[in-house]
Amino acid sequence: MLRIGTPLPGTAEPTERADAARNRQLLLDAAHDLVRAHGVDGLTMDELAKRAGVGKGTVFRRFGNRSGLMRALLDHSEQKSQAAFMFGPPPLGPGAAPVDRLIAFGRARLVDIEIEGELHRAAEISEAGNRYTGAPYNLLKAHVSMLLRQAGAAGEIPLLADSLLAVLGAPLVMYQMNVLGYSADRIGDNWDAFVRRVVPADAPVE
Repeated sequence: MLRIGTPLPGTAEPTERADAARNRQLLLDAAHDLVRAHGVDGLTMDELAKRAGVGKGTVFRRFGNRSGLMRALLDHSEQKSQAAFMFGPPPLGPGAAPVDRLIAFGRARLVDIEIEGELHRAAEISEAGNRYTGAPYNLLKAHVSMLLRQAGAAGEIPLLADSLLAVLGAPLVMYQMNVLGYSADRIGDNWDAFVRRVVPADAPVE
């Protein structure tokens, strides 16, 4: 028997889940703002709680610790990126020639690094030895490998995919931007030329 004031079965939990999702999004948005304004070092649990207007305990309950928060931030960015190249409009998404999709993929990654480079660099460094066995990297590698095969690239496709992705590594790109002074557009032009050397000029349209 239900007591007065008890939510009907199936009604309370979805509301709680929706609230939790909104709170998590609020925290992630605030964390992104902190990283963009102050770099990764400026992202602390205290500062995030202050920026989001919540208690520090709420931040710890959502993410566990700072490492959990960093993983959640990178996952959030990667999910948006993955949706764009898997389901978005061409040339990044399906419907364009494989070489054009590869070029668009690289330029999109460069934009992400330009905006959130500290986050990507910190994540890549913290992953260290297991970076290349983790799901995020291997999804990118699978996508690049697929496009290389569709484009008729010669050679060992897995090695080619690793080589291409190395050009888009956040530590290298940030060094090129911040130390060598190259713009994202200039690095993107280099990516364009690099891809066109790897795949044949008469690559088919998807």
